[in-house]
Amino acid sequence: MPHLRPLADLETHEVSNQPPPFEDVNLFETDAALVTATRKNRGGAHSDHLSGFGARCGSAEVTEWSRQANKNSPQLKSFDRYGHRLDEVEFHPAYHALMDLGLSAGVSAGAWNAKEAGHVLHSALIYLMGQVDGGVCCPMSMTYAVVPALRYAPEVAKEWEPRVRAAAYDPRFMPAAEKRAATMGMAMTEKQGGSDIRANTTTATPIGGDEYELVGHKWFCSAPMCDAFLTLARTDAGITCFLVPRWRPDGTRNAFHIMRLKDKLGDRSNASSEIEYHGAWARRVGEEGRGVKTIIDMVQHTRLDCVVGSASGMRAALAQAMWHAGHRSAFQKKLIDQPAMAMVLADLALETEAATALGFRLARAFDGAASDEHEAAFMRLATPIAKYWICKRQPGVAYEALECHGGAGFIEEGQMPRIFRTSPLNAVWEGSGNVIALDILRAIGREPDSLEAVMTEIAAAKGANAHLDRHIAALDRWFKPGALNEATARAFAEDMGLALEGAALAETAPDHMFDGFCNARLDAENKSLAYGAVTAKIDARAIIERARPN
Repeated sequence: MPHLRPLADLETHEVSNQPPPFEDVNLFETDAALVTATRKNRGGAHSDHLSGFGARCGSAEVTEWSRQANKNSPQLKSFDRYGHRLDEVEFHPAYHALMDLGLSAGVSAGAWNAKEAGHVLHSALIYLMGQVDGGVCCPMSMTYAVVPALRYAPEVAKEWEPRVRAAAYDPRFMPAAEKRAATMGMAMTEKQGGSDIRANTTTATPIGGDEYELVGHKWFCSAPMCDAFLTLARTDAGITCFLVPRWRPDGTRNAFHIMRLKDKLGDRSNASSEIEYHGAWARRVGEEGRGVKTIIDMVQHTRLDCVVGSASGMRAALAQAMWHAGHRSAFQKKLIDQPAMAMVLADLALETEAATALGFRLARAFDGAASDEHEAAFMRLATPIAKYWICKRQPGVAYEALECHGGAGFIEEGQMPRIFRTSPLNAVWEGSGNVIALDILRAIGREPDSLEAVMTEIAAAKGANAHLDRHIAALDRWFKPGALNEATARAFAEDMGLALEGAALAETAPDHMFDGFCNARLDAENKSLAYGAVTAKIDARAIIERARPN
């Protein structure tokens, strides 16, 4: 009988020139931009906690959880085998492990429980969690953001706020009063109106006190296994905000019916759904007819998470590209040492650090808004500007990072396809580009002090870079009669976003990053339309060494 050689010993199966897995890497300690942004925005006291969480997020075990949670997507169980209505979603155990990891670390509760820099802490935690899996960040973000809206109804807040601030995860489907902690979501969009929530047709009928019954549909309800949802419905007074729990006070299931789960492009670990209310029990939150005003505080906070989440997605893509290029050779050199690849990686690093710097400056404004009028005014306008601009930059970064891997980046066994599929989401969630651009105009019109605060912030960076100075000076054209309108709102948002990124980098980044960004993005004679095509002066090697996850 002929001798058979083990498959691993075949000459044609020798494995070489392949990077090791990107795992067991501390995602906090190896990210200089994140460490700096956290510290410069007064979150230095949280460094030890973030370091521990970063190590956990970068571990091989947690990386595998993400793979499993996305491969084994949620499944809807409408009925049990006897025909009883369930309206439940089954998740893979890896999803629950990820939820426990993030919520127990304080992704949702940290902002409200920390003694200082709570929103900076929250932003750093969700930035790290997002690099593990963007899907689970959705219910974590909503649970975080619901607190300001709940406070419009003190009795409701008294009952529910401790549950969302518990810094724990309890996946059991039972009345929230019997659980260790709760998660919360939102359900606003209807199919006939989309972003025009004043076109909503869901109705609310009063049944006594602040209690109502709701009838209607919601076209998007993410994370339908949350314990309760803020939603909008119409009363005689107009659009009103309500809290709808999954269970009624008598311990029976609420008339909250999941019609189907969405088959989404990305974030497949998380369930998004279409739901209907068939006499669902609800409690009013805020004044009748003032539902948009009530829920907008929640939306403002989830928009912060869109900004930070996009910066996180950029970092995840960049780290993967850096890791691959640092271990893979071609034409007798490591890819990272090839001049063309170095320019691409440096350009992506500039984009990523600029997004991170602005995201965390915004988080600091959320921390200071309650006691500082400037921070409150800055937050109101800078949030939609950053939401518009940074979220739109994420898909381009993800694509270019995927291309850095060559064909390997297109294969589902790696992480780049998942990172790429997720990349457009934040630009769509909580208001797509046109909606956000119009929100910017409304903020300026209704609260002119917000524009003054943003311009003051930008002006503080004058004198640091000639290209930034020219860009700031050119902003004056927007304030001439007729210049700023609905048709030009996107261009204005882009100009303001770039200026705010430059100002944020001037405060937090080393000179080679700040000047590199200003030279690459604001020099009219050397602007490029693709990453890596920069002809402006940048120190590519220094930029790469700062961004590289060594």
